[in-house]
Amino acid sequence: MKTKNKNQVRKKKKKNKEIMLITWMFTLLFLGLSGYIVHYSATHKQELINNSYNGRQQILLAQNRRGKILSSDGSVLAQTIVDDEGKEKREYPYQNLFSHVVGYATNGRMGVESQANYYLINSNAPLSQKAALDVSGEKYPGDDVYTTLDVNIQEVASKALGVYQGAVVVTEPGTGKVLAMVSKPDFNPEEIADIWDDLIEDKESSILLNRASQGLYPPGSTFKIVTALEYIRENPDTYQGYNYTCNGSITRDDSRIQCYHGSVHGAVDFQRSFAKSCNTSFANIGLSLDRDAFGDTLDSLLFNQSLPVAFQSGVSKISVSEETSDADMMQVSIGQGTTSITPLLLNMITCAIANEGVLMKPYLIDYVENSAGNKTKTFSPDAYGKLMEQNEAEILKGLMEDVVEEGTASKLKGLSYTAAGKTGSAEYGTVKGESHAWFTGFAPVEAPQVCVTVIIEGAGAGGDYAVPIAKRIFDAYFENSAG
Repeated sequence: MKTKNKNQVRKKKKKNKEIMLITWMFTLLFLGLSGYIVHYSATHKQELINNSYNGRQQILLAQNRRGKILSSDGSVLAQTIVDDEGKEKREYPYQNLFSHVVGYATNGRMGVESQANYYLINSNAPLSQKAALDVSGEKYPGDDVYTTLDVNIQEVASKALGVYQGAVVVTEPGTGKVLAMVSKPDFNPEEIADIWDDLIEDKESSILLNRASQGLYPPGSTFKIVTALEYIRENPDTYQGYNYTCNGSITRDDSRIQCYHGSVHGAVDFQRSFAKSCNTSFANIGLSLDRDAFGDTLDSLLFNQSLPVAFQSGVSKISVSEETSDADMMQVSIGQGTTSITPLLLNMITCAIANEGVLMKPYLIDYVENSAGNKTKTFSPDAYGKLMEQNEAEILKGLMEDVVEEGTASKLKGLSYTAAGKTGSAEYGTVKGESHAWFTGFAPVEAPQVCVTVIIEGAGAGGDYAVPIAKRIFDAYFENSAG
């Protein structure tokens, strides 16, 4: 009887220990989960507030009036006005000019309106001002967001693009500041509520797409920057000895590549192949490359991945591996085939070349200010890291300078500033001869201050159409600097 009682006591103790162990396990799990939630809430305030399921937004909007969005010089790009009946309306003084980059805050949000939503709907107004507004029953003023955007450069870029569809990106290579971002066709953000249903029903419309950061295009000959970089990496001591005779076309595996408009460049070295944008020479160069190594270079240049930016952007796509056929390799080498790139990524690669191989992350918001004029948040230049070695960047810079001095971007030659760049005529669709016009480059060559990337859809040759637009932007930038 005693033995039986002892066994029951032992079993009970064992069971109690198991219960305690499970209780402690669940307690620790609960504490860990609670700690994670607290930590996540503290470090991800913006994501939580901006979530459309979070009712906190509506509480803040009922309490605060949405702040202003301003350019780098203080020009108002977006503001909330109140009519005589006390009804609020979001106003965009420049209407279509900043439609994609500033965006809208009606029927959803896009652009800076989306990126900076957390700051715009919060108020850090002084307590004395809040107390006075409480007495009068008025809303608190939301914080104002100052962008890096330059109104003059944006206007020049937009006017230069004119009636064409396409995009322009203008940045500072040494800081990553976005000075202008134009996408056409554009729209008036004040009319979004009125045209929304029509836009949603029109499945062919791409008017809301920010072509500058999200548009995907074949890069055409601008991609020869990337092909040249890989060739230099694989042949660091011998690339200057490269020679090729261009007779206007090259054929491999029943696939034929021609130079643009049937040009025949004759005997070309590496530098002249780049300056004259010789397709057959670059197809020949592409066939000599280590395809796995080229794939690694493309990954390091941010293809096939999200870009390190705080605003919406597309993923540029390309696939090169050991399995890539010769025919596909020739197409890839000249930026054709299935290759696609955003103007933003091409601009970033160009900026890295201008900045001794270091990429500065592009950014649109400079600082946030409360109603008393005190800065509550500041955004500083931030380096992503090296996209290439300094000596590689210097070689590419020299090649791009030759494009201006003796190649396809000669319209930028002999100006008050020096420039370097690369043109492109990217074929698309099924109609032979249809091509997008590209240019990407920087100035001045000796100490780059500004980088410009232009694409004009269906226009033709980059040297004929994109370069003149870039010239107008460079001119405006250096006139402003001189003033």
